[in-house]
Amino acid sequence: MKSFRLLIMTLLMVMAGVVVYGQNASWGISVEKIEGDIYQINVKAKIPSGFHMYDLGPYEGGPNPTVITFAPAAGVEFEGDVFAITESKKAYDDIFAMTIGKYSGKATFGQRVRLTAPSAKVDAVVEWMLCDATSCLPPDEVELSVEVNQNAPQAANVETASIKLTKLVKAVEVSLEQPRVSSSSSAAGEQTDGSLWLIIIEAIIWGFAALLTPCVFPMVPMTVSFFMKGEGGAARGRVRALIYGIFIVGLYTLPIAGLIIITRIAGGDAVTANIFNWIATHWLPNILFFVVFMVFAASFFGAFEITMPSWMVNKSDTKADSKGLTGIFFLALTLVLVSFSCTGPIVGTVLIKSTSGGEFWTPIATMLAFSSAFALPFTLFAFFPSMLNKLPKSGGWLNSVKVVLGFIEVALGFKFLSVADQTYHWGLLDREIYLAIWIVVFSLLGLYLLGKLKFSHDSEVKYLSVGRLAMAIVTFTFVVYLIPGMWGAPLKGMSGYLPPIHTQDFKLSENIGGGAAAQPELRTVDGKAPKYSEFLHLPHNLQGFFNLEEAEAYAKSVNKPLLVDFTGHGCVNCREMEQRVWSNPEVLRILRDNYVIVALYSDDKTTVPESDWVTTKSGKVLKSLGKIGSYTALEVYGVNAQPYYILQGVDGKMLVEPRGYDLDVDAYVKFLESGIEAFNKR
Repeated sequence: MKSFRLLIMTLLMVMAGVVVYGQNASWGISVEKIEGDIYQINVKAKIPSGFHMYDLGPYEGGPNPTVITFAPAAGVEFEGDVFAITESKKAYDDIFAMTIGKYSGKATFGQRVRLTAPSAKVDAVVEWMLCDATSCLPPDEVELSVEVNQNAPQAANVETASIKLTKLVKAVEVSLEQPRVSSSSSAAGEQTDGSLWLIIIEAIIWGFAALLTPCVFPMVPMTVSFFMKGEGGAARGRVRALIYGIFIVGLYTLPIAGLIIITRIAGGDAVTANIFNWIATHWLPNILFFVVFMVFAASFFGAFEITMPSWMVNKSDTKADSKGLTGIFFLALTLVLVSFSCTGPIVGTVLIKSTSGGEFWTPIATMLAFSSAFALPFTLFAFFPSMLNKLPKSGGWLNSVKVVLGFIEVALGFKFLSVADQTYHWGLLDREIYLAIWIVVFSLLGLYLLGKLKFSHDSEVKYLSVGRLAMAIVTFTFVVYLIPGMWGAPLKGMSGYLPPIHTQDFKLSENIGGGAAAQPELRTVDGKAPKYSEFLHLPHNLQGFFNLEEAEAYAKSVNKPLLVDFTGHGCVNCREMEQRVWSNPEVLRILRDNYVIVALYSDDKTTVPESDWVTTKSGKVLKSLGKIGSYTALEVYGVNAQPYYILQGVDGKMLVEPRGYDLDVDAYVKFLESGIEAFNKR
C-alpha cells in the first residue's frame, strides 16, 4: 500500500499540470445572519480522500497554512479575523519540529462582518496546499465571492454557540502560544503506533519490576491479608481490594492527566505539545534527565533514599484506619508514599521516556500501563489468597533487584547525554566512549550477579542460584557482543541507539584494509571542501555534500545522478538503513562509483553563515542547518519524512519513484540501478 501511494504521488508531481485540478480541494462560500446587523461568511472546503490540508496556523518555518484573505468591501465592516469552525487534528511533526493542525475530508472557516448597507458583495482569496503521508501538491488558490444581504438565513443557535466557543478557544491559544523549538531527537519526532506500544510494554515491565523492590514487595501479603480479614467476609474483601487497586492506578495516573488537561485547556494543543517537545528535544532537559538518572541510580545503589516527608506519610496512614472508601483511598495513598523511595526513580524513568515525543496523551497511557501492572498483584492475590503461600520470602534478593535497576538506570541515562552531544556537536560521547561506558556498566552488573561485587547493605551470597546465573550469562553475552564495537564492528542490532560510527576515532577494518576503502577527498566545483564537512560525515567512508546547491553543481560537472538523503542525527531508522542496507558491498559500490550523495539533516542545531540563511515565503529567516534542511525537503521535494531517498538527474528532476525506510537490500540495489538506467536514457 505504501509503495502504491508513493507511486501515485510521484506521478502527481510529474503531471502536476493535469492532476492539481483533478485531485485538489473544492471550495464553497455562503453567508448566514447571526443577530442584528452581524453576519457570518462561511468558507467550506471539501478535501479529496487520502489527502490532508493544513489549518490556519500560522507556522513560522513550517508548512503552508490555509490562508483566507477578504478584500475590503463597501457596505460591510469586518469583525475580527478569520477563524476555524471545524476543529483541526493537531499532532507534532518531526520535520518542522512543531505542532501542526490538519484537516481531512472537509473543513469550514468563518468571518464575521457587520452589514452597513442593504447589501454588499464580498470577495475572498483562499490559498492552500494538499499533502498525503509522503508528499505535497503545489500550493493552489481560488477566488470566491458572496453577497451579504438582509435576506440571509438565520444561523442555528447551537451552531452559533459552537462558533463562539471555537473563537474563544482559538483566542486563548494565540495569546498563550509559546515559541517553538527545533527537534533534536527522533524519540520526539518519529514516534509511530509501533513505538508507542513499545513504550507501553516497557512501562508495564517497569511496573512489575517496581513490585520486586524492598519498599513494595513485603506490602503485598500485608495489604491483601488486611482486606481478606475485614468485615463482610472474603467476597466483600475482594471488592474492597479491587477498589484499592483502582485507587493505586488513579493516584499514579490522574495527576499526570490533570497536568496535561490543564495545559490543553489553558493553551490548547500548541502549548501542551510545545511543553513535551521542549522536554524531548532541547539540550537542557536532556542534560537534566541525565543527572536525574544518575541520582536515581545512586539511590538504588544505597547511597541515600528518596523519600516523601514523614508528616505526609503519617497523616495519610492515620486516615487509612477509617472505614469505607475513604479508608481504602488513604491506604492506597500510604502505599504510594511509603514506596516512593523505590518507585520514584522508576516512575521518573517511565515519564521521561513517554514525554520524548508522541501524542499529548502518551504520558497518560504509559503511566496507566505502569500503575495497572503495579496494582495488579494486590487485586490478584486478594482474589486468590492461596497464591500468597507461593510467594518467595522477603530478603536480600529484594535489595539485589534495586541494585540491578541502578545499573540499568546508569546505562539509560547516558542515552540522553548522547542525544544532546550528537545534535550540538560537543564531542563528549564519541561512539567508543559510549560503548566503553556500557561495557563497564554491564560488566559490573554481571560481576554483581555472580556475587563478586557487593555493596555495604547487601546480604551475603552463600551460593549462586540458577536465576542469578542465567541473568549473569545474558549480561556477559551482551558485553561480549558490545566489545568488537570498540574496533569498529557495526553492531547492527543496536545501530539505531549508538552514536554514529563516524564519531569513532579508530576502526580496525579500515586500518587493516578489511573494510570499505575511503574515497579520495571530495572538492566542490570551485575546489573547496564541502560546506559543513568539518562536523558532518557520511557513513562507511563515503564522500558527499551537505548543501543541496553544492551537490547539484558538482553532480552536473561530473555528469552523475544525485542521491538526496533526508536524514537526522536522532533518526533511529536512518541509522538502521545506513548500517543494514548501505553497508552492503554492492550498495556501497554503486553509491561510491555512480552517485553524488547529499545528506540533508533536519535536526542539526548548527547556525550556518549568514550567506546560507534561507528566507521562507512568510518572511521568516532560517538560520540553523536543521531548519534549512527541513524547509528544503518540503519546498523543493514535498517530503516530510526521514529517512527518505530521492534519485535526481542533472536537470533537477526525479529519476524514479523515491524510497523510504525499507531494510530490503536487494530492493535497494534495484532502486539504485533503476536510477542509473533512467539517468543514462536522458
